[in-house]
Amino acid sequence: MPRLLHSTPTEVSFHSFLHRLSLLENLSCDDLASASGHGTPVPRTGAAISVLARTLLSSLHFQIKFAILEKYQCCILLLEGEWLLPGEKNIMVPMRDGVRLATDVYRPAEGGPVPVLLSRLPYNKELPMMIQAAIDALRAVQVGYAVVLQDCRGRFGSEGEFTPIFDEASDGADTVAWIAQQPWSSSQVGTVGGSYLGFTQWLLAKEHPEALRAMAPVVTTSDYYQTPFRHQGGVFELGCALFWSVGMVPEELQRQLRQGKASMEQMGALMQVMSDPSSQFEHLPLVDMPLLRDFAPYYLDWLAHPSYDDYWRSIAHKEYYEQITVPALNIGGWYDIFLGGTLENYTGMKQRGGSAVARQHQRLLIGPWSHGGFTGIFPERNYGLMASMDAADLVGVQLRWYDHWLKGESNGVEQDKPVKLFVMGLDQWREEDDWPLPDTQYRPYYLHSGGHANTATGDGTLSTNTPADEAEDVYLYDPRHPVPTVGGATLLSLALGIDQGPRDQRGVEAREDVLCYTTPTLEKQVEVTGPIELVLYVSSSARDTDFTGKLVDVNPDGCAEILTDGILRARYRESFSEPKLMEPGQIYELHLDLWATSNVFKAGHRIQLEVSSSNFPRFDRNTNTGGSIETETERDFVQAVNRVFHDSAHPSHLILPIIERD
Repeated sequence: MPRLLHSTPTEVSFHSFLHRLSLLENLSCDDLASASGHGTPVPRTGAAISVLARTLLSSLHFQIKFAILEKYQCCILLLEGEWLLPGEKNIMVPMRDGVRLATDVYRPAEGGPVPVLLSRLPYNKELPMMIQAAIDALRAVQVGYAVVLQDCRGRFGSEGEFTPIFDEASDGADTVAWIAQQPWSSSQVGTVGGSYLGFTQWLLAKEHPEALRAMAPVVTTSDYYQTPFRHQGGVFELGCALFWSVGMVPEELQRQLRQGKASMEQMGALMQVMSDPSSQFEHLPLVDMPLLRDFAPYYLDWLAHPSYDDYWRSIAHKEYYEQITVPALNIGGWYDIFLGGTLENYTGMKQRGGSAVARQHQRLLIGPWSHGGFTGIFPERNYGLMASMDAADLVGVQLRWYDHWLKGESNGVEQDKPVKLFVMGLDQWREEDDWPLPDTQYRPYYLHSGGHANTATGDGTLSTNTPADEAEDVYLYDPRHPVPTVGGATLLSLALGIDQGPRDQRGVEAREDVLCYTTPTLEKQVEVTGPIELVLYVSSSARDTDFTGKLVDVNPDGCAEILTDGILRARYRESFSEPKLMEPGQIYELHLDLWATSNVFKAGHRIQLEVSSSNFPRFDRNTNTGGSIETETERDFVQAVNRVFHDSAHPSHLILPIIERD
């Protein structure tokens, strides 16, 4: 049987390992030894050093950590080799249509059949960081699991053509059936991984393969229309969809070059795009993307289906909760692009899951994280030592989950409280009985102004008092000059954790096309934990336009920290399946889903709401024509005069989930 990695236990100097890390970190070995808390380096066994290495790595920023894993993975695997006997490499597992998918197996060196953790991914299972990304395969094997990694259809070592989402249900089910037949498998299978690796979990689960016992999807969606390719408000998620699609092109282009179907000119075009990927956000029309047409045509499919039709309905696993029969440990982040989907999976499965076990054993864990940023540290906000995924021991949480569901251990998993949340502001973890929290008080905060709520220095206020006769607020939305995306639940680049999360909105709030409604300074703290809805009464000079809402925590020093936000394309105000244009000047009631948060607004802070009509490039710009936005150019842009009403007949308000406890 071929051996993938060095697997002979080795006496290694911890100082030698630190020296290698110091080359990357530009720090002295003594600095690293001191930072890791191990003092003077001494020779250690492979087993001991692996623990020290993991401790050291967990204390580093995730980008540095991944760089170290990429650069020194072989060293770490060497040290941990006494626990590993890699199975075969690139096993070509046949699917029902004959296409074969490249699959790797990691498993204990000794013992009989063991339970299996499966992760299916389109990002190349050969990357060392992918061995760690799904579950930390090394640690899983140490405690008696086999780990199976598989390239999705049409990606890297696998055969076939890659079409996101559509083949994952059947391919996943076929892979689980194959695992159950292997002599090293106990036929007890769980699934692991985040983002697209979470897509593949939910999609195969709706096929209810016999050997599947539980799931642990991390930062993933419930509906591919609403995220990542569109938003709950029917607006195209330009930033995420374009960034992700461009990132998928290099492998497909190389594949087609090998097949003689692509040219070096196209490779040159890719290099030009990759040198400045953000420039693609400005490009119009949206459908004019030759590189994506040739190597990621599904991007154009997403644009061709702006409404929630059968294309989206057929793949939305939220439509099939009744067919999913296994427990799920749902893990997400307050600033993750899939927060809404993570919460919907938990609540939807509790209500509609296909078995009593599935309905009764949904779990939810939400941290102060963004998509790919799990440290709890952002450029303008640090949530403390306990905020990171390593401090929360997400791997240990998942392994304990599977020790129960795959090994049958009575370890208290079924008795745990179903919800664990990180409460920002307090910066503490807290366990709860359910989501939404059972003692939630949904309290309306009404918008007020004298007709000049424009900018943070305007006269907009927010209070629990109902409005009387008040003048509406008005602003000009010009798609040529959209409100810029600053932080929040974004995925715009590889700068994970840098351009995401709790960024200061003061620059945004200086714009005349941003309305700001703010409470007086709080005399006592206010906790907001739960789903948030914004009800707006609006009119527009256009047949169609967008409206945005953003919840902000204003600190005593003036920093305006984004917590969560949402958007609605007005044509979808009644239905995402049947759009209906506006009549210019007519007042409409809109309901914006701002997702959710858990934040304590401390005494001395202020609660603030922003309202506008764009958030670019996270979302595409509404051209205000009422036409097909994806085919329009800047020549088609129309300015829109948008009005927000807040009087006794039109009481625009923000519904906040208030938690009041002793």
